[in-house]
Amino acid sequence: MIKTAVGIAKEEGFHKLWQGVTPALVRHIVYTGCRMTFYEILRDNVFHKNPDGVLPVWKAACCGLTAGMLGQFVASPTDLIKVQMQMEGKNRLLGNPVRVKSMYDAFCKITAEGGVRGLWKGWIPNVQRAGLVNMGDLATYDTSKHFILRNTSLKDNAVTHFLSSVMSGIVAAILGTPADVVKTRIMNQPTKHGKGILYTSSWDCVTKTVKAEGFWSLYKGFFPIWARMAPWSLTFWLSLEQMRKHTGASSF
Repeated sequence: MIKTAVGIAKEEGFHKLWQGVTPALVRHIVYTGCRMTFYEILRDNVFHKNPDGVLPVWKAACCGLTAGMLGQFVASPTDLIKVQMQMEGKNRLLGNPVRVKSMYDAFCKITAEGGVRGLWKGWIPNVQRAGLVNMGDLATYDTSKHFILRNTSLKDNAVTHFLSSVMSGIVAAILGTPADVVKTRIMNQPTKHGKGILYTSSWDCVTKTVKAEGFWSLYKGFFPIWARMAPWSLTFWLSLEQMRKHTGASSF
């Protein structure tokens, strides 16, 4: 991962490490806003906690899975644009012509080739990945935090939030990496008339990848993914809990 980052900085410039940051920010505004809202609605109004105030793990998992899938479906167009913009660095290194120059340019070219439906290219693996990641992230954080509060002397403070976020980041990376590999391969495969040439579905991608490269190929990039998720999870949960505290909202 470090070698790749250094190579990008040398070949294209340090600022290229942030290529695709605009659609990434747009995606997170939509995606995170939706997934968090959906999770709490499902937890508090659909699945409900037990009379003793405990949310069973299976209920938390269902809430996280569903919230992640719904949030990602809404945000899929920005995710597609982000991936295509980030791939431009590789195209330049290989001497290939530039495909997209900006977020707006990517949007126009995608819709010109595949129509509005083209913005949801690869939405199925996107949604599957988000469901698994949030089943790991939201469910693990929620379950871990309240387990710590019930079974230790720790209070609802930054230490508890830190420990819970560490666990949620690890579980999210374990569950999400295979889906991330599938999602990236499907979204970056060549297309003809708006349809992928290499893979017909997520399962087709999984079977072809495992057959050609082995099971552990589904975990290619695990450490970079975990290295990205870990600081994100830590920053997000600590910030969220503090924002809720200072705005008078209840703890998550």
